[in-house]
Formats: sequence, C-alpha cells, structure tokens
Amino acid sequence: MDKITLDIDAKVENLPEVLSFLVDNLKELDCSVKELAQIQIVAEEFFVNISSYAYPAETGQVTIFLQPLVQENALEMTFSDSGIPFDPLKWKAEDLSTNIADRKRGGLGILFSRKKVDSINYEYIDGKNVLTMKKIFHGEAS
Repeated sequence: MDKITLDIDAKVENLPEVLSFLVDNLKELDCSVKELAQIQIVAEEFFVNISSYAYPAETGQVTIFLQPLVQENALEMTFSDSGIPFDPLKWKAEDLSTNIADRKRGGLGILFSRKKVDSINYEYIDGKNVLTMKKIFHGEAS
C-alpha cells in the first residue's frame, strides 16, 4: 500500500484532524482498542510538541506520512517539519525515582512514546526534522 499523506498547520487545535486521519487509515490493520489508544497518544505527543515548539515565531507545517504495513500488521508513521532542529531521541529522561516536585517539566511524553512503539528513528534531512516510528499490532484483547 502507498504512503498516505496529511499536510497540516502545526497548531494544537488541529490535533482532532490528525487523530482522525490516523484512525481512518488503520482500518486494514488488526489492532486492539489498547493498541489504537497507544498509537494515538504517541501521535498526539509528537504533533503537540511540534505545534508548541518547532515554530516559535510563526505557524509552520507538519507533514504526516502513514504507511500501513499490512503483511506485518504494522504501521510506519513519520512526522516531518521545517521547524527548529530537535532530536527527541537525545532527550535525557530524568530519574523517575526523584520527587516529582524536584523534576524539570517535560520529557515524560517522549519517554512514554518511545516505550509504546517498536522502533523510532530521527534524522535531520534537507532542513527538516524527520521522525519515523514503527508500531507492530498484535490485535490483543483490550
């Protein structure tokens, strides 16, 4: 199956359209309600981060590519933006055993997202942040 593309303004208020795009294009894959919720949370985390931080002075664009991998019952999801370069894989998670009041704000969503996908890769190519994730669905009961 070909990649499916959504070009959208990087605005938090566009999140429902992003999530709808994701759900509408997962129909060929056998994923449980729990797995669907996990991939939606991951998509939300990265879209909201791009919308909130990639373009501080203006509204920019985000391109989301979905590649349903029917043979593998998996999804490859890529976010691409021309905002400030940021590699979320280099983000160091704080020690979660420390008191929550003593921790810096942010980063837990990235940590959570990395644990909910099977692979994740970041590249900075031709002035663009390109973050690609793969999630294998097992169709487990919710």
